[in-house]
Amino acid sequence: MSDSTRIQKEIPDFQQPPDVGVLRNGAFLRLWIAQLLTQIGGNIVLYGLTVLVAERSGSTSALSALFLSFLVPAVVLSPIAGVWVDRLDKRLVLILANLTRAAAFFLMLGSVDSLGIVLLLNILASVMTTLFAPAELAMIPILVRREQLTSANGLFTFTLNAAFALGFALLGPAVVRIAGPEAAIVLVAALFLLAGVLCIGLPAAPAPETAGNLRSNTTHATRTTTSELVEGLRFIWRHSSVIWSLLYLAIAASVVGVMGVLGPDYVHDALGLDARDFWLVVLPIGLGVVTGILTLNSWGAALPRRRLIEGGLIGVGAGLALLALAVPISLAISDGAQLLGELPLDAGASALATVIFVAYFAGASYGLVAIPAQTALQEELPEEVRGRVFGVLNMLVSLGSFVPIIAVGPIADAIGATSTLLGVGLIIVFVAIASIVRGPRRPGRG
Repeated sequence: MSDSTRIQKEIPDFQQPPDVGVLRNGAFLRLWIAQLLTQIGGNIVLYGLTVLVAERSGSTSALSALFLSFLVPAVVLSPIAGVWVDRLDKRLVLILANLTRAAAFFLMLGSVDSLGIVLLLNILASVMTTLFAPAELAMIPILVRREQLTSANGLFTFTLNAAFALGFALLGPAVVRIAGPEAAIVLVAALFLLAGVLCIGLPAAPAPETAGNLRSNTTHATRTTTSELVEGLRFIWRHSSVIWSLLYLAIAASVVGVMGVLGPDYVHDALGLDARDFWLVVLPIGLGVVTGILTLNSWGAALPRRRLIEGGLIGVGAGLALLALAVPISLAISDGAQLLGELPLDAGASALATVIFVAYFAGASYGLVAIPAQTALQEELPEEVRGRVFGVLNMLVSLGSFVPIIAVGPIADAIGATSTLLGVGLIIVFVAIASIVRGPRRPGRG
């Protein structure tokens, strides 16, 4: 989640891994390793900062602010980041972005007790990430032959998604649990530094002479984005099916952030554990997402897409609600075990087992929502407007996902993370039921 808009990324077919023959290209190999390091590092630091802010501030609202510091720069700057990259040397952009992020995280170590400075430095890192992403993609056709572009882009997309599971669900929790969140920040700073050094070895990629003036093109891009935003809003207003698809995507986009905001307090309130034990929820969710994607690849084509989304939403909502009810469920299980013969199953072990199982179920359900929802939106957009408004629609989805992330922090501070999680789960189930009852249908697709 460190590339803030990665919530809306394409997810590859896990049954067909990308062709890695392109890695024999030395320059592309350096760029790909740099991508791998920065993607893993970005997800490790997302987890590390979540635990750090939870432990130092004790405020769920502070976690909402942290997640927004990752997301807002991308939404604000994405429309013009590509314009800037096209008018600068892409190699220098890659080097500067990585070294700046490394410096930001090294500086953060001396300011871990000041939430304001941590957020400001994280915003700086997020701004650099927003510039890094288009520069990285623009370098690919410079480094590889035309016939290798499909393989190169497939490898990058695969890495983008695998890095989230590897960094946020595995390496981040492992480093934080063993050495603490500060160690995770040091590791991430070192990864960005190494990525910057790797980018130094890339060939120069100056802006073409026809690129034009940076200031005038930025102004033009801003005006174009504004006009396309208006066009997108008008199109959405006239097509209820697109509204539903955007709602599905906004829910999918916000679930990750909501869990990140509520997770540390939840493991403390429900399980009596430390914030850094958040991995006990994150890891089964990540494994569940992979399971959902694999299931979708195998049998998803046989099911109506909108019904698949609605079923996935019910699963996600029910999973979040059941997580909130894990303690009473575990007490019932342990009481039942004693009635059946005093089996050695205490309430604590039962609660942990319940959380792990339900988290895995919620993750699998999420995997059934995110990809079909993105595909449904692509299908709803006519070809003549798809290119002009799809990027703006994704921006709207990201903006829509801000609302629950902003809201859950103060609400959780007032009524507790567990009660808030229950409310979020019930709202998602309600949206799914409303879609079943009132949502539009397309012939042949459900």
